[in-house]
Amino acid sequence: MADTNSSTLSSALSTEKPSMNLAQIFLMSFGFLGIQFGFALQNGNTSRILRSFGADVDQLPMFWIVAPLVGMIVQPIIGHYSDRTWNRLGRRKPYFLTGAILSSIALIILPNSGNFASVIPALWIGAGMVMIMDASFNVAMEPFRALVADNLPNQQSASGYSIQTFLIGLGAVAGSALPEFLANRGVDMNAGEDGVASNIKYAFYIGAAVFIVAILITVFFTKEFSPQEYEKFHGKQEQPSNGLSAIFTDFKNMPRTMKQLGLVQFFSWFALFSMWVFTTDAVATHVYKLTGDYSKSIAYNEAGNKVSSAFGIYNFVAMIYALILPILAKKINRRLTHAVSLLAGGIGLISIYFIKDASLLNYSMIGVGLAWASILAMPYVILSSSIPPGKLGIYMGIFNFFITLPQIINGFIGGWIVKHLYNGQPIYAIVLAGIFMICAAISVVYVYDPGEKK
Repeated sequence: MADTNSSTLSSALSTEKPSMNLAQIFLMSFGFLGIQFGFALQNGNTSRILRSFGADVDQLPMFWIVAPLVGMIVQPIIGHYSDRTWNRLGRRKPYFLTGAILSSIALIILPNSGNFASVIPALWIGAGMVMIMDASFNVAMEPFRALVADNLPNQQSASGYSIQTFLIGLGAVAGSALPEFLANRGVDMNAGEDGVASNIKYAFYIGAAVFIVAILITVFFTKEFSPQEYEKFHGKQEQPSNGLSAIFTDFKNMPRTMKQLGLVQFFSWFALFSMWVFTTDAVATHVYKLTGDYSKSIAYNEAGNKVSSAFGIYNFVAMIYALILPILAKKINRRLTHAVSLLAGGIGLISIYFIKDASLLNYSMIGVGLAWASILAMPYVILSSSIPPGKLGIYMGIFNFFITLPQIINGFIGGWIVKHLYNGQPIYAIVLAGIFMICAAISVVYVYDPGEKK
C-alpha cells in the first residue's frame, strides 16, 4: 500500500499535466510504427532464416533465447538511466534513437549472414544479429512506454496506449505482409547461394529504413518535459541512487499490481514465444505435410510467406481493436477487457490444430490479434496507475522481466519438449501456447487495479 499512497500524495501536490490532442499523441507514438515494422519482420522470418543456415527445428528456441536474456539485463539498466537522463535531446529520446540505429544495422546484416560464412558460420552470425536486434528493439521500446506515461495525464493513458497499439499494428501489418508482397511482384523467393531468398533480404532493407524514419519523426516532433516542468506536473521527485543497486531495491519494492501482472505476462509471453518460433514449421509439417529436410524447399518458403502474411492479419486486427479497447475498458473495466481478449487469443491458437488449408490460418489469427492488441496496451494502462511518477523508467524496465523470463524458460525447454514429448511435431507447441493464453485470461481477473473506477 505504501507505493499507492506515495503516488497519491505526489499527485495531490502536483499540477495536472496538460491534455494532448490526437495529432500530438499520434506523433509522440509514431516511432512505434517503425519498431513494430522491424519486430514483425523478425518474428515472421527469423526462424526460417536460421533454418536456412542449418538450424534444426528443435534448436530454434535456443537461438531465440539469447535475445530475451539480453533484454532482461538491458531493460532495467535502460529504465534506471532514462529516469536520470536530461540533455538537449531529451529524457527518453536518446535511448530509443540509439536503439533504432542498432536495430536497423542488425536488420540489414541478419539476412546477409551467409556472406560471412568463410569467417564465422552463418548460423552463429545470424543468431548474434537476432540477439542484437531484439536487445535494440527493447532499448527503443520501453523508453517509449515511459514517454507516454511521462507526457499524458491519467485520464488519457488508455487512449495514449491504444493509439500506440494502433501504430504498432499498422507497422506490423506492413512488415508482416512485405515478404509475400515482394514475392508476388516478381522478387525472387528461391533460396540463393547463402540460403536466404531475395524477397526476404529486400524486406529487411526496407524495414531498416522505415525504422529509422519513424523514430526520427517522434524525435523531431515531440517535446519532453524539462526537469522543472516534470517536477511541476509530478511533484518533487525522490532523487534516485547513483548506483545500480537501486535497481535491486526497486525490484524488491515493486507495487503489488506489478507482481500480480507478472503472472499474467508470464503466461501471455510464453505463448507468444511459442507462436513466433514454431508457427512456420507447424504449418509446414501439419498443413503442408512436409517431412525430411524441407528447410530450403519452395513449399517451405511458401508456408513461411503464408505465416508471415497471417501474422499481418493478427496485427491488422490488433490495429483496429486497439481503438476499441478504451471504450470496452470503460464499459466493463480494464481487467475484464484484457481477460476477454486473451481468451480470444487462446482459442485462436488452438484452432490452428484443426485447419487443413493454410489460407484458414488468417481466421485463427483474428483471435490472436485481439489478444495482441490487449497485451500491448492493457497491462501498461493498469500498471501506470500503480507506479510512482519518478520511477516510471525503472519500473517499466523491471516489468520487462515478466516479458523476457517466460521466453527464456520456453527457449530452454520448448525445443526439448517438441523433440522428445511431441515427437518432432511443433503443432503441439502451438496448442500449448493457446492453453497458456487462456491461463493468462483467468489470472488477470484477480489483479488489483488501483486506477479502476468502482
